[in-house]
Amino acid sequence: MKLFVIGFGQAGGKIADLFLEYDTRTKQRSIVRALAINSAKSDLMGLNTISMEDRLLIGQSITKGHGVGADNQLGAKVAQEDIYTIQSAIDKRGTHQTDAFLVIAGLGGGTGSGGAPVISQRLKEVYTEPVYALGVLPASDEGSLYTLNAARSFMTLINVADCLFLFDNESWKQEGETLGEAYSHINEEIVRRLSVIIGAGEAVSSKAEVGDMVVDSSEIINTLATGGVATIGYAIEEIPGKSGGVIGRLKSQFKKDRGSIDRLDTTTRIASLVRRAVMGRLTISCDVKTAEKALILVAGPPEELNRMGIEKSRRWVENLISGTEVRGGDYPIPNSKFVASTVLLSGVSNIPRIKEIQKAATEAQERIKDFESKKEEKFGNLMETDDSLEPLF
Repeated sequence: MKLFVIGFGQAGGKIADLFLEYDTRTKQRSIVRALAINSAKSDLMGLNTISMEDRLLIGQSITKGHGVGADNQLGAKVAQEDIYTIQSAIDKRGTHQTDAFLVIAGLGGGTGSGGAPVISQRLKEVYTEPVYALGVLPASDEGSLYTLNAARSFMTLINVADCLFLFDNESWKQEGETLGEAYSHINEEIVRRLSVIIGAGEAVSSKAEVGDMVVDSSEIINTLATGGVATIGYAIEEIPGKSGGVIGRLKSQFKKDRGSIDRLDTTTRIASLVRRAVMGRLTISCDVKTAEKALILVAGPPEELNRMGIEKSRRWVENLISGTEVRGGDYPIPNSKFVASTVLLSGVSNIPRIKEIQKAATEAQERIKDFESKKEEKFGNLMETDDSLEPLF
């Protein structure tokens, strides 16, 4: 699948940067172009892989290049005022090879939280390709303002994006970690899971192996056509006794010759991995039974993949979710020492973390209103007691 990736804000830019690095390193070639957009110049300068010409500073007349200070309403205003500049930057880079757009943002900050819904809406108005969003929810210890921002951004983004991938920092932050330490491995987890999905069906070279059950971009787009929220599960297992060189090739050939015994082994492993991916830690925890559609992708060395295991897993997922459309495929990776399963569930609901954020945001909004009311009363009383003073203006 070919994506035009747009990283909006600090978190969005970092994840987009990591996506491009992964795509380049693995020669996956799924990213047509990656564009980083921010109102803070320092955040743009901190990227490693996205070229300088693909880093766009917006809102200079308002922020002077210093960002919006976690004010996502100002972030939305900045994006709206510079929407034609952003549109021109996208058009200049070309979209003729693009299957879909992916807008990435942290939902708790200012620029990305406010700007991602604005650019997603604009892309839908101008282009026929689907517009997907990847939103990162803040951890609870990031503060009430970030929670309020996330609630506002989520409510807007879910209505404008064709499908919203959610990733929850709260469930992925490890105990004792600082936020900075957590972001590093969290971003890598995001990129690993999504890259496997979007890389399906994209041969890394003319000599690359093609799977027996290829998943192409149309199947991914169809799976995400439910709209709403999507989540991704992942499980990986090292192949016992897997080694490279001549010995490894002899073992692989021996395994192929063993016939039905090994087919049973690989079928069991695939079914187990898919089950673990679905029932394990998802990018956003939800009731998996509410999913409307699903896509299963099993990756690993060709001799460890088989149609029987994927079909068995597909039937299991089909019986689990509320919908009936479950697609499955394989992704051969020659010489790999691992077999991995990635499961995409779309149209999910009953998401406890969203309910928690909305409740916390409502409480934060009430506290803000109460504070503003008390402040107005306080300063109003001060002015009443100082009638002898003349205002400056």
